[in-house]
Amino acid sequence: MTQGTAAAAPAPPPAAPAPAQQSVVQYPAPSGVPAGHAVEDTPTLLNRLQLAGMAIAIVFGLLSAMLQFFGWQADGNAAGDTEQLIRVQEIQSSLLHADALATNAFLEPGKINAEQSADYTDALDTVLTEIAAAAKAQPADQKALAALAVDVNDYATGVALARAYNEEQKPVGAEYLSEASASLHANALPILDNLTTANSDRAQGSMAGQHPIWLALVGILALVGLWWLNRRLAQLFRRRVNVGLAVAAVIVLLVTVVSGIAAWRGDNQNDSLRGDQLANAIDQSAARTAANDAKANESLRLINRGSGDKYEGPWADDAKVVEAKADPDSLSDWEAYTRVHKKMMDLEETDFHRQAVAIATDSTKDGATALFQKFDAASVSIIDKAGDDVQDQLRSGRSLAFAGLVLTVLLGIVAAMSVSRGLGARRREYA
Repeated sequence: MTQGTAAAAPAPPPAAPAPAQQSVVQYPAPSGVPAGHAVEDTPTLLNRLQLAGMAIAIVFGLLSAMLQFFGWQADGNAAGDTEQLIRVQEIQSSLLHADALATNAFLEPGKINAEQSADYTDALDTVLTEIAAAAKAQPADQKALAALAVDVNDYATGVALARAYNEEQKPVGAEYLSEASASLHANALPILDNLTTANSDRAQGSMAGQHPIWLALVGILALVGLWWLNRRLAQLFRRRVNVGLAVAAVIVLLVTVVSGIAAWRGDNQNDSLRGDQLANAIDQSAARTAANDAKANESLRLINRGSGDKYEGPWADDAKVVEAKADPDSLSDWEAYTRVHKKMMDLEETDFHRQAVAIATDSTKDGATALFQKFDAASVSIIDKAGDDVQDQLRSGRSLAFAGLVLTVLLGIVAAMSVSRGLGARRREYA
């Protein structure tokens, strides 16, 4: 080799080894998720499921409590509406009772029956007192009651003038009385009829305020939601039942069953009240009103001699209402009075006017006045008892019902906490 020959190049350093390829573990998508779709990471999904479950429990508690509150409120309103209805019918009956007493007092010109006069004053005072109480109890009736008070005062003024002339035995007194009675029927009674209808509708509408079907539906929807959440967790963790969700479902089921049964029983009770005690109070009030109107027509016929057809026709119409509406316990008293009435009218038609008037003003045990007053007193007793029964049953147990709806809210919160604990256990397992 010559000296100029180039030295051999050193060997290149060995290439760095290629990094080892890491193996990637592929987890199957949860069942029900199509291939190729993005799969939400498990912690986020658990958070979403937890929020959904807690929302279901809390919304269930609030909705169930709200429906129970509506039922609780409706029963209270029904009791108040029933009381107002009875009060309005008392005004109507007492007003016509006052008219019956006023007309009966005119059968003997110049004579003043102190007891009858006091009864008339008491009846009129009752009317005015009850009008004030009714206006305070129900604002919706205030305008009509104000107009009624004006009509009642006009009627009382007309009767006062008529009584003054009657004491002087002046025939014009009878004219004033007839005009006052006619004005009462034309102006005051239509207002009372409208008030009776309005308050009857309110009372019966409030009694229909229980919601057992809606309570059951809310519970079923909540149970379906919890079942779906449990099924979703079972797909992720291969466990059939989540304890927290199961406890929440049991709470929802118990609340639904208990509240639904309570609402169903309340609804049945209210249906029974509408068909029995309330209907009895309404019918007996109508019978008492018609009876007092009949008694006034009887007196007006005797006062206005020769006008039998004018007053006997309305008397017969009133009698039909009494016979159709009166409770059997009071009907025998009415029938006893009608027999005496028939005797009076037979005497009047055969020109035995004085004898007819004597029977009409007879306050002894078997006289027309005493027999009629017996029916009127029996009617008042029946109406008061039936009305009190309705109000007592509607108001009974309201404290327990209110406690139940508060407990429903609390149990909804407990169910939400149970859901949170159940989902929290799965989250810890995953971690």
